[in-house]
Amino acid sequence: MRYFVASLFLAACFALSGTADSAQAATYQVGPSRTYTKLQDVAPLLAPGDLVEVDGGATYPGDVIFTRPGAPTNKITIRGLRVNGQRPVLSGGTNTVEFRLSNHYVFEGFDVTGGTSRGIYHHAHDITVRDTVVRDCPAHGILGADNDSGSLTLEYVEVYNCGNGTGQHPVYMATDEFKYPGAVFRMQYCYLHDQRGGNNVKSRAERNEIYYNWISGGFYGEIELIGPDPKGNRNVSTDTKREDSDVVGNVFQHKATQGTRMVRVGSDGTGETKGRYRFVNNTFILRQGQVSPAFEIFEGIDSLEVHNNVFYRPGNEPIDKVVLETRVRWVAGRVSVGTNNWLPVGSAMIPADWTNTVFGTNPGFANLTTLDLRPAAGSALIGAGNNAPASPAGHPFINPLWPPAFHPPLHTLQAVGTAAARPSDGLIDIGAYEYTP
Repeated sequence: MRYFVASLFLAACFALSGTADSAQAATYQVGPSRTYTKLQDVAPLLAPGDLVEVDGGATYPGDVIFTRPGAPTNKITIRGLRVNGQRPVLSGGTNTVEFRLSNHYVFEGFDVTGGTSRGIYHHAHDITVRDTVVRDCPAHGILGADNDSGSLTLEYVEVYNCGNGTGQHPVYMATDEFKYPGAVFRMQYCYLHDQRGGNNVKSRAERNEIYYNWISGGFYGEIELIGPDPKGNRNVSTDTKREDSDVVGNVFQHKATQGTRMVRVGSDGTGETKGRYRFVNNTFILRQGQVSPAFEIFEGIDSLEVHNNVFYRPGNEPIDKVVLETRVRWVAGRVSVGTNNWLPVGSAMIPADWTNTVFGTNPGFANLTTLDLRPAAGSALIGAGNNAPASPAGHPFINPLWPPAFHPPLHTLQAVGTAAARPSDGLIDIGAYEYTP
């Protein structure tokens, strides 16, 4: 009996301990008329489960550094509250917002601007940035460090007027494969546009999940998915992990002033991935007169699969280089498949292994002038996709997203939770949008 009583006592102690932990979670309010007038006042006080609410309609100083970790099931939430529709603005500093070894955070509802080195600096794990605008950063917009960076999720985030030259990027991500093996960079329902430098999205993460975004106007290219920087983390090498990328349901659009490829995978001349790449149900809008490739596969990769994508160049022009392979190194021989992609008549450098390609002069968008890229009635895209796209034999993509469940935003930042569900009638359309009568 005494063992039973002891067990009950211990159980009661654990239950009370859990209740105490929950009870200790605090809510801090930050605002011009609050006890705490800036985030720097509360950052050193935070504990798992805490909530910080920051009044909108006001500007607060940057160089906010979060160093206190949350917990996997008890995250710390930093939340901006709109006042008269305006987010709180965090402005300036070297790094306007920094997560420094401060794991398990949700950061939402802010306008982040002006960091001279980085708008948001990520070197932590299990961070979610949501419902946030990152703008007007003269160098990096959002940067993940080579060291100490784990999983990061960006959702319903807008990034614009960021980057510089060819080496600083609006979104530049990495994960520490030695400290956080299996870490994932996920970007979904985001709107990136009109940048001042770099690639719109550049990632060295172990796994990239790029879902349902509108990505346009990168100064250099729209997306570059490559391997870890051998100079950035001495514990990590090209062969530490295989870096894979799943890219589904996005719009990638080049603007008239851009001058290079839309997509590069494998390497940028530094770290290579030897990874597997999967592009499914995306819409690619090249610029008129573009002679640089839609895709460049560069140095070491394992496999490439491309299904149900639209490749279009305004003016109904053919695409000079659909996939450029002149500098690729295949891990185990050429492993490439593609099915049911739409291409302009007369396009060149189409992989010989692509099958069921649909050729035409006009894909039939609802309104190209207003960039309404949904299929119009009678479009050749309707029902022309592959309902069961498969990886190359012997090179399966691990946990692929299928079927695409949402539409990307129509070149705007959407409110959280308002992404339009992609309808299904049993025959999937080609491209990022499904026809809706």
